[in-house]
Amino acid sequence: MPRLRSLPLALSLIVTAGLSAQAPKTQPKVHRLEASPATVAYGHYWADMKPALTINSGDIIDVDTMLTNTPDRLERSGVPAADVQPQLRAIVEQVKDRGPGGHILTGPVFVTGAEPGDALEVKILSIDLPIAYGYNGCSGFVRENCEPGRGQTIIQLDRQKMTATFLPGIVIPLRPFFGSMGVAPSAEVGRVSSNPPSTHAGNLDNKELVAGTTLFIPVQVKGALFEVGDGHAAQGDGEVDQTAIETSLRGKLQLTVRKGMKLAWPRAETNLYYISMGTDVDLTKATKVAIQEMVDWLAANKKMDKHQAYQLTSLAGDVAITQLVDGTVGVHVKMPKSIFK
Repeated sequence: MPRLRSLPLALSLIVTAGLSAQAPKTQPKVHRLEASPATVAYGHYWADMKPALTINSGDIIDVDTMLTNTPDRLERSGVPAADVQPQLRAIVEQVKDRGPGGHILTGPVFVTGAEPGDALEVKILSIDLPIAYGYNGCSGFVRENCEPGRGQTIIQLDRQKMTATFLPGIVIPLRPFFGSMGVAPSAEVGRVSSNPPSTHAGNLDNKELVAGTTLFIPVQVKGALFEVGDGHAAQGDGEVDQTAIETSLRGKLQLTVRKGMKLAWPRAETNLYYISMGTDVDLTKATKVAIQEMVDWLAANKKMDKHQAYQLTSLAGDVAITQLVDGTVGVHVKMPKSIFK
């Protein structure tokens, strides 16, 4: 057989480049999802909800959420009528199908390809503050501290400095996050309140879920039916008086179906931590769930047995009370990424 002649250098480079090049990945589509009477679930997660939006896995939603309040209460507390969002007025006036909870949740979003047994990855790309105020009430875990008849406190937000002055000389840094991000529970569970969190995530009130964080939620119905709301500008762990600096938010969230990721409970990952979560009406049980979830994750992902994983959780993990005020309490464990070399 005749010997093949060498290709000229330029042609050889072109051929090599062509063989090694990969087809460009499709850019995720960005879907604008405004809050309106037609695009919210008022106070519930429910498998029978009609989707407000259908997207492909990997797409991004640019979503508005409304603070959990009403125009008349805000105005009675001192918010000028002109500063109350028209969308909030429309939702409160027009949406009659409410409860059993009280949160205004935007959605649900049907994610094509999501099936029970999958996980929904919620990558929080950005969170912005569309209004310059929030409010804090007084109730919650030790409510005897609250003065009877005293109304909610309106707190102004400095969106340039990302701070809020609570009292003269007391300045709170703003770290906005969505208190509620979740999927519909399985159909047999029925319509559930937006108030207590559970395996479907929902009202986690976890202050770690800021921009740059990824939340993983076990999918329980076809399409996942993702909802988001309960915006917070700042909150302490525990959320002891039942409210944070409650405000409206606008965020970009990338929703991706994770086939083969089997989860019993929601998990999260930040730039600094791996986070496990647990909820229950009993604080001890919620704590045990969160710890066991971390132990199981370490054993499965960091080349150690459960004995070692439990020891490491004691040596390096931080167990925090997420919230104490949603009927079902929440606990999370933070494991620093920096210890893994």
